[in-house]
Amino acid sequence: MEIASKYDPRSVEDKWYRFWLEKKLFHSEPDNRHPYTVVIPPPNVTGVLHMGHMLNNTIQDVLVRRARMMGKNACWVPGTDHASIATEAKVVNMLKERGIDKRDLERDEFMKYAWEWKEEHGGIILKQLRKLGASCDWDRTAFTMDPIRYESVIRVFVDLYNKGLIYRGVRMVNWDPKALTAVSDEEVIYKESHSKLFYLRYFVEGEDKYIVVATTRPETILGDTAVCVHPEDERYQWLKGKRVVVPGVNRPVPIIMDEYVDREFGTGALKITPAHDINDYNLGMKYGLESIDIFNDDGTLNERGMQYAGMDRFACRKAIMKDLDEAGLVEKVEDYVNKVGHSERTDAVIEPKLSAQWFLKMSDLAPRALKVVEDNDIQFHPEKFKNIYRHWLENIKDWCISRQLWWGQRIPAYYLTVDGKRETIVAVTREEAYEQACKQFPGVVTNPDQLEQDEDVLDTWFSSWLWPISLFDGIRNPDNEEIRYYYPTDDLITAPDIIFFWVARMIMAGEEYRKAVPFRHVYFTGIVRDKLGRKMSKSLGNSPDPISLIEQYGADGVRMGMLLTAPAGNDLPFDESICEQGRNFANKIWNALRLVKGWSVSDELAQNDDNRVSVEWMEQRMACVLESIEKDFENYRLSEALMKTYKLVWDDFCSWFLEMLKPAYGTPIDSETYGSTLAIFERLMCMLHPFMPFVTEEIWHALIDCRAENVDFKNDAAKLQAVLALNAQQSIMIQHMPVSVFYDPRTLEAFDVAREMIAGVRNLRNSKGLSPKESLELFVKPESGHTPDTRFDGIVIKLANVKQISYVDDKVDGAISFMIGTTECFVPVSTNIDKEAEIKKLEEKLKYAEGFLASVMKKLSNEKFVNGAPEKVVAVERQKKADAEQKIAAIKAQIASLQ
Repeated sequence: MEIASKYDPRSVEDKWYRFWLEKKLFHSEPDNRHPYTVVIPPPNVTGVLHMGHMLNNTIQDVLVRRARMMGKNACWVPGTDHASIATEAKVVNMLKERGIDKRDLERDEFMKYAWEWKEEHGGIILKQLRKLGASCDWDRTAFTMDPIRYESVIRVFVDLYNKGLIYRGVRMVNWDPKALTAVSDEEVIYKESHSKLFYLRYFVEGEDKYIVVATTRPETILGDTAVCVHPEDERYQWLKGKRVVVPGVNRPVPIIMDEYVDREFGTGALKITPAHDINDYNLGMKYGLESIDIFNDDGTLNERGMQYAGMDRFACRKAIMKDLDEAGLVEKVEDYVNKVGHSERTDAVIEPKLSAQWFLKMSDLAPRALKVVEDNDIQFHPEKFKNIYRHWLENIKDWCISRQLWWGQRIPAYYLTVDGKRETIVAVTREEAYEQACKQFPGVVTNPDQLEQDEDVLDTWFSSWLWPISLFDGIRNPDNEEIRYYYPTDDLITAPDIIFFWVARMIMAGEEYRKAVPFRHVYFTGIVRDKLGRKMSKSLGNSPDPISLIEQYGADGVRMGMLLTAPAGNDLPFDESICEQGRNFANKIWNALRLVKGWSVSDELAQNDDNRVSVEWMEQRMACVLESIEKDFENYRLSEALMKTYKLVWDDFCSWFLEMLKPAYGTPIDSETYGSTLAIFERLMCMLHPFMPFVTEEIWHALIDCRAENVDFKNDAAKLQAVLALNAQQSIMIQHMPVSVFYDPRTLEAFDVAREMIAGVRNLRNSKGLSPKESLELFVKPESGHTPDTRFDGIVIKLANVKQISYVDDKVDGAISFMIGTTECFVPVSTNIDKEAEIKKLEEKLKYAEGFLASVMKKLSNEKFVNGAPEKVVAVERQKKADAEQKIAAIKAQIASLQ
């Protein structure tokens, strides 16, 4: 197999993704293996890939690929969300471009256009995820409005209605005047606004006196039906039992007294508009006040808005203030900073509105969803999000689940007028509703078309809360093989901003319909920010196009760039240079492959001791790092796991191990060492594969072919060809993930000393201007009573270019020395030495060592520390003292020698 001089991500990535799809390596079916299940947080069908998606799906892919290599039956289910508000807006815009007004269409006509848009434009993001390397089971791709998911949602609505958990009522809701629909509390984003506080005069009925009332929304005085003051506010006791006149409206309204009023806000007198404020609504219910709705659904004033009818609410605010000012009814206007609710979907300012809506009771569902998290049946990573989750569930309100849209699951409620009364029948289909109606009201209804179905659709989240269940058809067929095998899922990767919208509600659905949690772990990603700390967004223009990044740096480079700076739950300070670091890493591994492939191999050479100990060290080092990485994965510290893998490959393998083995120019390497090197290289690629799937697949194939050609079947051409053909059908992604085994720390410690010796000699050469080709002598004075480990001496001789290593009991006169812990190393040099400069360097080291010793002595002279600290801690400090004293003595001896 020929190896290209440069790694080309484009050709490699396309080639291997096609291969994986052709071999159906992502596909899963229930079998006797342990399942590992992840369901993708379904992106909006309107969406395209952004940096948040990149981070989330990279993390999912890492976990899924690792599970697959650990022998589990990994199933990662992709899909998209129908996104009622966003998609309907897209369809309405498309119709406008064609000269069609939605209001001129019947519902069925509009839905045809909506499905047309979805088929043409929807799902782009799923195609883009393939560029990232996402190993989803694409055969299972789902959509929240496909037949299985649609019917599942309808059946759940009917079931919860029959259980008394769903009800319809007139309530104050959050109204989006742009999308023309109610939205839930969780879909309202509060933004700081620089507003005005308007002080208006309300004259007492029949008197020449007035009180001043402060409001941020003067346009709503058209709906005022009372003024409220605190019963203990001395300023307003004289108003008890009186009425005031609403300015500009001339409507007398009562003064009511209630402890709800904040005496410190404004003037302590509060205008009450029950139809347009949730707190005013509650006071209106308490005191039996009239509710006057002054707004149309689109935020314009209706006929109750008097001369302002038809005006936009914000235009009305300006107009009414002008009129009130001219009438002498304005006391003053002040600047005021407050929080204003905006629709998460359209960014329109939310209008509190009384509306008949469908609600789901939370009183039964929420406590169960809280308990499973409190009891750690579901674990949050990081755990800090439990507090946010708890606070929300302990203060939860009933969920408004109806939306005034056409795109979505239509509410399966049917209406029939019987004896002048509107009756409601809830059923899965119109036919079932008709059957119920015939039984309940015999003779009244003669055909299904007499039933009028509710016009509203269900909140998008009412479909996605069933996602882990409905993906395996667990609502329609609750005992099918797939739901029993794949549910509950294992890991959910999501952003913390949908912990309420989605995470909590999926847990509720799981407990209600499976009597089991929907997942065992929730990994919360952070927010991707730019170098200035700003959240990446289209509006700021600070979000790079993910596909362009992949084209520039390769998918592996971008994945690595995302993960290296993405600890769980913490924001990701994205810098494109980290993607460049990822690309450089891929090139580094590629060059390591080219180096190894370029070595000639001899079957006649026996493995020498240096090669044997080098292989032994590398295997021990891998085992040590694997142990640490496995703990990182157990604790969902993926960023740390990647960094350790990166250092193992770049530093230990490429920079040290290959240099330790590299034969002299024109000299072959023995086949045993070469075979071990390839095996180690293969295992490293397996460790790295979940993070960087493309380059590892390419290199792994080159390595197994190389082993076949140069080691296993070197002398059997027929078998070699058969094996190469077989290798071509294999994939690294179904190889076994290496696992940690016992390792001897003494081997690692011995090499660390050898590495420091090599570095010390190299530093000495650089500082003294000595040629790398000049062979030096190295004398080593071990710590008193310590027997040196000489296994790596041959490596030191080779890489430091020293003639030999001699172990001595005394210092070597006239030599430059350096310390490795408490071991002193000496290198005699023939060139003239600047003794004063050397002494100055040593004196600086001495000063630091003496300062360190002083800090240790301060601790040890503290009786409270010595008597109160654990014995191990005190022992560590005493060892530090002994080491520091020994080091100080050695440095002083070096200075004396030079003097």
